[in-house]
Amino acid sequence: MNWVVSVLVFALVASTSAVSAQPVRWTTYSIAQTGTSVDFPASIFTEEAGRPDGYGQRFRTADGRADLTIQAAPNVANDSPAAFLAKNHPPARIQYKRTTPRLFAVSSYKADKVWYNRCNFSSGLIHCVLINYPASEEREWDDVVTRISLSLRGK
Repeated sequence: MNWVVSVLVFALVASTSAVSAQPVRWTTYSIAQTGTSVDFPASIFTEEAGRPDGYGQRFRTADGRADLTIQAAPNVANDSPAAFLAKNHPPARIQYKRTTPRLFAVSSYKADKVWYNRCNFSSGLIHCVLINYPASEEREWDDVVTRISLSLRGK
């Protein structure tokens, strides 16, 4: 009987995961005003969720458990990635942080979510992706987050 319960629990968890076993349908999301582009998993983030500051769009999963912001804004102060990150007071308990002269990427946990931010700097603009998703599904999201992050481009 315990085996049946375990299978049912596993099936329930698998069926409610925002990142399903179905193939992900990818498209390119572009911001015409800034030349920002990114690979976008349209079959996961199916709902628009408002506009961020600057240019871009927020999206969320149909169940609201995960969200993605694709955004670009002028780098008014001409900050380096490290200076910009410091000015925005990131949480002290960052789990992952990478800064170069052209980008920063940071990630950590907040409550029951993983948050991941990457911003590329070019030609007076900051091009960013911000992703929040359930910490309990971190492994399932790894490939999706990696593809989004590595595909971020800006002119």
